[in-house]
Formats: sequence, structure tokens, C-alpha cells
Amino acid sequence: MRNLADRLDKIQSFQVMEVMEKARLLELQGRDVIHLEVGEPDFTTPKAVADAGIRAMSEGKTRYTTALGIPELRQSIAEFYQTQFGVTIDPSRVVITPGASGAISLLTALLFNPGDGVLLPDPGYPCNETALRLVGAKPQIVPVDASTGFQLSGDLLQQHWNPETKGAWLASPSNPTGTIIEPNEMAVIKKGVDQQSGVLLVDEIYHCLSYGQQPHTVLSLDTPQENLFVINSFSKYFNMTGWRLGWLVAPGEAVPQLEKLAQNFYLSAPTVAQYAALEAFTESTLALCEKRREELDKRRRYLLSQLPKLGFAIPCAPQGAFYIYCDVSAITHDSFSFCYDLIDAVGVAVTPGIDFGQHQAHRFIRIAYTQELDRLGEAVERIEQFIKQK
Repeated sequence: MRNLADRLDKIQSFQVMEVMEKARLLELQGRDVIHLEVGEPDFTTPKAVADAGIRAMSEGKTRYTTALGIPELRQSIAEFYQTQFGVTIDPSRVVITPGASGAISLLTALLFNPGDGVLLPDPGYPCNETALRLVGAKPQIVPVDASTGFQLSGDLLQQHWNPETKGAWLASPSNPTGTIIEPNEMAVIKKGVDQQSGVLLVDEIYHCLSYGQQPHTVLSLDTPQENLFVINSFSKYFNMTGWRLGWLVAPGEAVPQLEKLAQNFYLSAPTVAQYAALEAFTESTLALCEKRREELDKRRRYLLSQLPKLGFAIPCAPQGAFYIYCDVSAITHDSFSFCYDLIDAVGVAVTPGIDFGQHQAHRFIRIAYTQELDRLGEAVERIEQFIKQK
């Protein structure tokens, strides 16, 4: 097609979507595929949340809301930070968005001009890089490895910050590695950004999915927050992926500009989803979400015990999210081909490392433990069978 924008040349397709499409075609042929590729919990939305959405529709709550979101939900999120993390957040700082993706679009438009540099870890969530490119900003990719938990660190920030750099973008827990930035290191990073008069974006989409430790939010740091932006979502912990609802916590002085952008970008987040999400913060729903988190931890521990027996190396055991980032270089020199051969041969779908960056991507795959334990056991058996056939 002619007359397409040049920016499309710099945007890559998600390989995980290609894997999903291949899985769909195999399933149409009658094959049984075990899905460990997609970053989506296998749990359905809690019934109480779904019922609240149905009530909202039946009560006619189907019109636009304000661009910042309904006041009740902004208040509930602020109270959640207080009760769960002991952090006081003014509800006026909370902006409701259509998924975390909506928050990402708002922040890149709000903060970055063409040519501005932003530090990003590699591996990391690829859409962040794309969002920066769409506003003409320059992703400054920093290769990270097991020595820093596959995370940016205070030292790396100092090494890679240059006159073009305006900010740093972190995720804790991370996709694809599930690793966490410890509070002390996060404080060092925040101090470094402050000293550079930069901005810090922190993706906390998975931060309630932590294992072996209490979840920690960067908002609890006793530092100035006028340059801090936190992204979160109802998708992962609350199992509301298809409802397309997220939020961000921003400095108060940035909210009017965010509101203006939201009015122009999408008018408002989905109304029914907002009313449904009010039920997410009830005691019974939170208890259910905690049970599901415990189930994810069982799956995590099972795979951590079994995958090394297959020859998979796990440089950093995940502390959160629902992913394991595996080094398969003892088995293959091409993780991309490995993933496609694996699904063809034994019907197990996993994601190649190339989806998350370039640094040693040929060595790695991401496994999402979003299947029940018996299916994970079957997946391990199939992978073992595949490796023995190679």
C-alpha cells in the first residue's frame, strides 16, 4: 500500500502473536496445544466484578465518563494504596486509562519531545520502545543481564545517561523476566534521575503478583514525586485483561495536561469496566485474587524445579509476574526457530526472546505459567520428548 507513514518501518510485530496464530491453525487441525506464550492469566474475571459490570449495563451506565475516570474508582485506587502499602495518594493524582497501554500513550505524549532520549532495559516490554518512537523520542537501549537481575540499576543509569537523556523507564516486576527491583536499588535509581532533573516512569502492572516478599511500590519512597509516573492495570492481578482498564499515578501538576490529552486521544476509559472495577477492591475479591496469586506461585515453583532438568538455565528466578525467562543455549543456538519447531513437533507454545529486545535474544525464551499444574506437567513431558528427538 502506498502513502504509509515512515514510522511503520520502525515498528516490529509481536512474535508471540505469530506463535498464537500458528497455535490457532494447529488447533483447527485438531491438535492439542498447551499455551505458555501469551501474557494473560488463565483465570476468568472474578464473578463479583463481572456481575458489577452487568449491573452497570442494566442501570444504563453506558455513557462517556470524564476523561480522568469516575471519582469513585479514583478514590478506591487511592484507598488501595493506603490499605495495602501504607502510601497516601491524593485521588486527584489518579488517572483512569483504557488499559495500561492508554497510560503509556498518555505519558509519552506528555513527557517527550522528538530527539529526547529515554533509558530502557533490554530485555523489556517492547511496546514502550514503540510508544517512544511514535512521538519521535529516542529509545536508549541498555543491555541488562543476570548481574543486575535483568534490570536497570543505579550504576547503569549513571553510565548511560547522556545530554540527550530525559528519563528512564523501568518495570518491577518485569516482563519478560519476572524480576523485581529491590526498594534500596529503586531509591538509588530515583535519586540518580532526580540529580539529572529527569523523569522516572515505573511500570508496576505486575507488582501485586510478588512471591516470597510483600509487593513494594515506588510511591512509598520518601523522595520528591514531581518527576515520578507510575503505570498500573486491572489486567493481571485482577484478571480483567479484556475489560481494557488501567491507571496511572502522576504528579498533581501534570494531571490537567493528562486530562487534555485523554480528551483528545480516547475521551474516556470504558465506562462499564470502570464500574465493574469498583468491585475489585472489596475484601472478598481481594481474597480471591490472593488465592490465585498463591496458585501462580505453586506453578512457578514447579517449573523452577523441572525446567533445569530439561537443560534450560534460569539465570534469575522470577520474584513476580507469571513468566520464567529461560536460557536454552545448551539446546539450541536459535531460540526463534526452537519456539516454532517446538509448537510444530509437540504442540507447546512459548515466546522467543527476540520479542523482548536484541541482547542475547537468540539464547532465551519466555514461558508463561498460565496453565494449571497438570497441563504444565504435560508441557514439561512434551518438551523433554522434543529435546530427545533433536
